[in-house]
Amino acid sequence: MGYAEKRTGKDGVYYRGRYKISPGRYGTVADANGRTIRFSTKRKAEESANDEEAKVRAGSWRDPATGQTPLIDYASRWYAAQDLALSTMESYKTNLEVHILPQFGDTAIGAISAFDIAEWEKEQRAAGYAPSTVNSWRGTLHLVLADAVEDEVIPSNPASRRRGRGKRAGRSSDRGPEKVFTNALGALLIAERAALLSGRDDEFVAVVTKFYTGVRWGELVGLETEHTRLRSIRIEWQLYELSTGVLHRCPPKDDSYRDIDVPAFLSRLLSDHIARTGPTPCACHGRTYVFSGAHQENRVAKRPGAKLADVARRAGVSTGTVSNVLNHPERLAEETRVRVEQAIAELGFVRGGRERETAPHWRRNGYAAWLFQPAATGFYPKKAPYDARPVPVLAEPWPGVPVRGRNAPGRADACWTPIAKGLTPHGLRHSHKTSLVEKGIPKPLQDERFGHMDGTVQGRYSHVTEDMRARLLAELTADWETALDERIAMNPRSPVAVLDELLQARARRVSEQSREQSRGRVRRTLGLA
Repeated sequence: MGYAEKRTGKDGVYYRGRYKISPGRYGTVADANGRTIRFSTKRKAEESANDEEAKVRAGSWRDPATGQTPLIDYASRWYAAQDLALSTMESYKTNLEVHILPQFGDTAIGAISAFDIAEWEKEQRAAGYAPSTVNSWRGTLHLVLADAVEDEVIPSNPASRRRGRGKRAGRSSDRGPEKVFTNALGALLIAERAALLSGRDDEFVAVVTKFYTGVRWGELVGLETEHTRLRSIRIEWQLYELSTGVLHRCPPKDDSYRDIDVPAFLSRLLSDHIARTGPTPCACHGRTYVFSGAHQENRVAKRPGAKLADVARRAGVSTGTVSNVLNHPERLAEETRVRVEQAIAELGFVRGGRERETAPHWRRNGYAAWLFQPAATGFYPKKAPYDARPVPVLAEPWPGVPVRGRNAPGRADACWTPIAKGLTPHGLRHSHKTSLVEKGIPKPLQDERFGHMDGTVQGRYSHVTEDMRARLLAELTADWETALDERIAMNPRSPVAVLDELLQARARRVSEQSREQSRGRVRRTLGLA
């Protein structure tokens, strides 16, 4: 039974409630922050002490001291105890270190209230962060605090959302932009532009592959040559790009291992691409991938030996002065030139060093921003100090070759018009799904291609047949041929070599079919058929 204990403080006499926790151990009634509650009367102290002791006997009592642990300490132990996919661990780490702990890290875990979290969430939205992004931060905080409840560190989870508060003002503004998708012709035109931007055929093959298979970005980048087979590709691995820039080779999302049926035209396109490029094992994984990076790899920082900045620092001049010594020595005073040349000799500086190599893999942001987005929208992205700007092109050969370098807009004849404004690489996966739905392809085959799991009763009793597969491949082939015909109607040639060959082959085939049909009509007219 609890009891009251009379105490004397600076403010006079008060009572504190004391209750039995276990034999020989007593606790003092405290508030949620662990501070002793000072009661004005003996009766109130006894009542509160009895309430706490009743909680002890019922097994629902929580030690107030446990809630005094700073969130940063508990979150550090929580993170270290997780054993999840590397991508998930990285996401949790970023959310904690960058967004959650700067706000709540020094706060006692038991002192974090639902009001504090709601206020923080509202501030982040007002700062311009997307609602989905803020929700992911709150979701991580909710996980940490939910485990704190399980560990009996806090009595309840303040990050849990409370219902029944009515409609929140401005809820409609939380909606994201409508997902953009495209059709077979749009994908073909975007693939052609992407190849023109990169200056090679690889991007054409990659965009076509993504549109007609619906693979995820990491699965496309991680597609290995040994998994491209006759009439199918095997999704066995993906390359997941970490925030450090490292590409982690890991199983596909949700362990969605699968074989994806591909039409004959795509199988030939992939096999011809592999034969043409002759890919070799990359240095990062030792595996041979179908696609490689589009641009040269920046290895200046990793290159051994002295850098231009090292020479400038040793000679006591600017990097521009060193550059002038290398390119225009006659512009400099003799004393300065000699000092720089001496620094070059002492440091063993080698101009240019080794040649830069093509990056082994695409980078998600670089590919999306500087290849895919300009191809789909006709605009380069905003990059300080420049706003988004149209892609300047030479009018011939059609559809226009991008102009680069100084005064590119002044030397250009025109700019590309948008094909699918707002389309992203992931939007091609949505496009493939939309195409399958439009064709009435059965859901089991759709789920198989996308690596989705249908846990419903219908999914358990529905299966994929060979007729379904044959019909799908025929439909995809028809889309491809129609897109080629429409592209030929715009212009029968292309500056992209692989597409130009496809257009000419298609034109010859259509011409042969037309002649054969004419012969058939003549035979029927003459009664020879």
